[in-house]
Amino acid sequence: MTTSPGPAAGPAGAEHAERFTLLRPLLFTIAYEILGSATEADDVLQDSYLRWADVDLATVRDTKSYLAQLVTRQALNALREGARRREDYVGPWLPEPLLVDTGDASSDVVLAESVSMAMLVLLETLTPDERAVFVLREVFGFEYEEIAGAVDKSAGTVRQMAHRAREHVHARRKRFGPVDAKRTTQITEQFLTAAATGDMEGLLRLLAPRATWTADHGGKVTGLRRPVSGARRVAALMAELFRVAKTMPDLRFQSAVYNGAPATVIYDGDHLEGVFVFEIVDDRITNLYAMRNPDKLTGATTPRVITR
Repeated sequence: MTTSPGPAAGPAGAEHAERFTLLRPLLFTIAYEILGSATEADDVLQDSYLRWADVDLATVRDTKSYLAQLVTRQALNALREGARRREDYVGPWLPEPLLVDTGDASSDVVLAESVSMAMLVLLETLTPDERAVFVLREVFGFEYEEIAGAVDKSAGTVRQMAHRAREHVHARRKRFGPVDAKRTTQITEQFLTAAATGDMEGLLRLLAPRATWTADHGGKVTGLRRPVSGARRVAALMAELFRVAKTMPDLRFQSAVYNGAPATVIYDGDHLEGVFVFEIVDDRITNLYAMRNPDKLTGATTPRVITR
């Protein structure tokens, strides 16, 4: 649930609220990219605002830098705490799907890539500090000295961490560039039609040879506990899912865009059952990310403003 700064008392409190509200989309984006969770990002922003409200503004030279450092520190605390909880997590863990409020963000290639499911999953392979450094440097362009204040490291150490994180990410994520939204939507629709009609050959034509299906259910609903890899296995899984769906008369599918990629939102009546996000590279579906954990779907239909 999106929260806002509480009532401000007096001119000083009003200025605190005004500065924070102005930068809120940026701060939310930083927290979300570090955490992979919109819900936790909201909590971090609320906690950060309470701390910000006690700051003497006369000591703040650069509000953007100060608040970015504050939010990053709080997000890192939450990330480390969450990592301990994930040790007992049932099945694969995926980021919360993000419904982005369309606007300037849609034309920002770097920003769109930074919140993609594939990038957020990749960032999970970095240490918490490396993840924060990569996000602040590569996505938001903060200086090493500013980042050092956020992660409690020297600027030299941050520079080395940024280099390692950049090499790690680029070695595993080579595609950076504009996405043809019309084409990816068309491919997704063709894929869903093939799945609904049991057209295995049609599914195989649209899947990359090493396509992977990953479902996050957290043990809260039925689901596979391991990713399914290989075009033929993924095609068979999708055909079976749609066969079962035909026996559920209240099930309906809606097209959407989540994390900058085509997606399908599934409802059983008025109940949100899941969000499927498609990753498409060179006109082939390379990954299908299925969010089924109800705890991660509570804010899935709320549009978010992101910026950098």
